[in-house]
Amino acid sequence: MANLKLAGVSKIYPSGKMALFNVSFSSPDGEFIVVTGGASCGKSTLLRIIAGLEEATAGDVYIGDKMVNELEPKERDVAMVFGSNTLYPSLSVADNMAFGLKMRNVPHAVVNRRVKIAAEMLGLSDVLYRKPKALTSAQRLLATYGRAVVREPKVYLLDDPLAGLDEKLRERMRSVLINLQARVKGTFVLATKNISDAMSMATKIVVLKDGFVQQVDSPRNLYDYPANAYVGFFVGSPTMNFIRRASVERENGVVYCVFDDKKLPVPENISARWPSLGEYVGTGKQVTLGIRPEDISVDGEGAQFSGTVCGGDTVGGRSLAEIDVSKNVSLTVFCEKAEKGAAHSLAIDLSRLYVFDGETQLTLLSRDGGYVPDARNVDAGFVPLTRGETEERIRQFTPPPAEKGKKRR
Repeated sequence: MANLKLAGVSKIYPSGKMALFNVSFSSPDGEFIVVTGGASCGKSTLLRIIAGLEEATAGDVYIGDKMVNELEPKERDVAMVFGSNTLYPSLSVADNMAFGLKMRNVPHAVVNRRVKIAAEMLGLSDVLYRKPKALTSAQRLLATYGRAVVREPKVYLLDDPLAGLDEKLRERMRSVLINLQARVKGTFVLATKNISDAMSMATKIVVLKDGFVQQVDSPRNLYDYPANAYVGFFVGSPTMNFIRRASVERENGVVYCVFDDKKLPVPENISARWPSLGEYVGTGKQVTLGIRPEDISVDGEGAQFSGTVCGGDTVGGRSLAEIDVSKNVSLTVFCEKAEKGAAHSLAIDLSRLYVFDGETQLTLLSRDGGYVPDARNVDAGFVPLTRGETEERIRQFTPPPAEKGKKRR
């Protein structure tokens, strides 16, 4: 069995700086887990702790139901993959792939058999005796995968191995990793800040921010049911639009979210998922509204807003426009005609509205029938810390600035 479990893993450096706080999640055998988040969120540190390259300050790591906290890296039955620059330049592909096995004194016949099988699996049979400098970028990366595969470990740890690749090669390597994970025995854990990699490869995603777990769920559930505003923002490209500091009012039996001089009616499917709605209507408690660009149509029927283009961009070959709709709110939309100053009307699919508490930033909407449960995902009910709780812990584990030395006379 190659199930993986982390229980309350924290990492506090001697300086007092926190890298990870109380990280817990578990995965059954054979899952493809992606750990993702922005810069300095702790994803690489987490992989190094699983591998035994760094020691956790607190918490436990289990591999195959066995606690491995006290085990050396070579005893944990894991293989770590970085990138194509980790090959030994003086060794052939075959020798690079076999290096780890030879260091463990694995019989020569077993080494040759595993290298041959891995080479066939990865399409490297014709270049086994070439040196890394004679390989293409793709072949060098495949060779690093092969070096891990021949080990036949319980857990494969991949620390952003696709970083720096052009989009065409990156897409090809995604397919290679998906197919590889389906063919070999073991659990894959990949760390990346590229959300497209995460969404296209993972069976389960762990979202981190500043060392704190935000949510653990499938790509589809993360997209449709974000636990807080950060997950809503991070999971999706282009990112979610936010309307902040909106109040909630009721007029003639209809609930509205009001901001600046605008108001949006809350449809029944959203209000039905908002169990605490009564705490917000007419009380002054503010909410943050989330609207994805793909849920906004331009110059169509049923427009709620009109505005002018104040900027533009391109994502995935599609044109985007940023349109001012009120004094303090601009919305990013897909728009082919993104000339600055051009006027457009916007129709929002309000049945796809996201609502977060203005203070805690946690979602206010419960899950409905669209949520796809997975009995194996015991972490699906995890609730992240509020924004205030997170900020307090960050302050607690932020070392004071070093005192400036006295000037020399």
